[in-house]
Amino acid sequence: MNKMLTSAAVIGAGIAAYGYVQKNNLISKRDIKRIQRKMNKLF
Repeated sequence: MNKMLTSAAVIGAGIAAYGYVQKNNLISKRDIKRIQRKMNKLF
């Protein structure tokens, strides 16, 4: 249960960060792919 809540929080933070980055275009596409790979490793 606790693990599920944590992963949900991580996903929410990731989505929020992703939307923020897309708005401001701060991170290159390569960095986004690297972050997505890190997120996938968590699961």
